[in-house]
Amino acid sequence: MFAQTRAALVEFFNDVRSELKKISYPSRSETIGSTTVVIVLVLIVSLFLRLADILISLLIVKIL
Repeated sequence: MFAQTRAALVEFFNDVRSELKKISYPSRSETIGSTTVVIVLVLIVSLFLRLADILISLLIVKIL
């Protein structure tokens, strides 16, 4: 029983090691580019939501 479990664990970790070798990490320039895009989009969306919040607040105040 233990031999079968041990063999399964060894096979699992060998498979994990094999899959980890297939990983390709982005280059520094790709990482900087992606980070810049994310930051800019977060800023744009946050500004849009802030403006929408202000407009909705003004409409509610006028209605009530």
